[in-house]
Amino acid sequence: MNGLSQRAPALHGLLFVALFALAALQMAQFPAISRLGLSPLIVGILLGMVYANTLRRHLPESWVPGVLFSSKHLLRAAIILYGFRVTFQQIAAVGWAGLGVSVTMVVSTLALGVWMGTRLFKLDRDTAILTAAGSAICGAAAVVATESVLESNPAKSAVAVGTVVLFGTLSMFLYPAVYATGLLHLTPQIFGLYSGGTIHEVAQVVAATGGIAGAGEVAVIVKMVRVMLIAPVLLALGWLTLRHKTRTENAGVRLVIPWFAVWFVAASAINSLGVLPNWLVQDLIGVDNFLLTMAMTAIGMETNVVKFRQVGPGPLYLAAALFLWLVFGGYGVTRVFAAMLG
Repeated sequence: MNGLSQRAPALHGLLFVALFALAALQMAQFPAISRLGLSPLIVGILLGMVYANTLRRHLPESWVPGVLFSSKHLLRAAIILYGFRVTFQQIAAVGWAGLGVSVTMVVSTLALGVWMGTRLFKLDRDTAILTAAGSAICGAAAVVATESVLESNPAKSAVAVGTVVLFGTLSMFLYPAVYATGLLHLTPQIFGLYSGGTIHEVAQVVAATGGIAGAGEVAVIVKMVRVMLIAPVLLALGWLTLRHKTRTENAGVRLVIPWFAVWFVAASAINSLGVLPNWLVQDLIGVDNFLLTMAMTAIGMETNVVKFRQVGPGPLYLAAALFLWLVFGGYGVTRVFAAMLG
């Protein structure tokens, strides 16, 4: 009983975050919010940040472990379950063009983001990586997954997610508007390839291509291929982080493998086998949405305006530069792979 009573305050903190997450899930369904393509993850972190900058000081200190548990451990569980959204068959369905665009854009955006962030905008390494990951892979989910490997300050993750909201929302309105003018000279299928390979969030991809016949399905599948690439990116990041710490720290440093990324691939493999009934897969995705929203809300609760000011405008400049690369560079990359396949 004594152990249970000691855990009770932390459970209160966990329940507190869960209530916020439920509110975020409901608010994301409001027509005004859903039209903006804001996922529950984004709504959750915004709610958490509002709380952090208003009533956070009234939160009992004994509840804080529950909030931190949500932002760390529940996040890793959510990333594993994220694998049930993807199948290897989806990757095969988009062919070499979809795979080529996805890999090229993820690798180039990450490399460009880290180089520009640290060299041009003088950002610290973690902030540059987090901002680049949000643009390169799958928006907010990629940011928080990367933060889990880097073990960086939650405020840096919140700033990176803010750039996803800004430029991802801009993409959502810009892409279909430019497509409608005919300036892109793309078929609906190639436009789907372009959108899925370059827009930040899954929800934003759906919103940008949903009204264009023949584009939406291709765009979502290509986007999910980018999601799948989060696993090798996190494994590579864990190895690079080891090398960096080995050079900068005197004490021995061991390789920390992000096992949740490995289990993410395992979940995708199980989903690809088709052994699970569809209703169970949908329920797992529903649980995943809730856990991800809790993690994002908890990160928001640990982020106040003072921490944003400490980071400065650098991440915004970096995200803007990466947005231009995604729009113009991504268009060129899409053209190249589309031409290769005739």
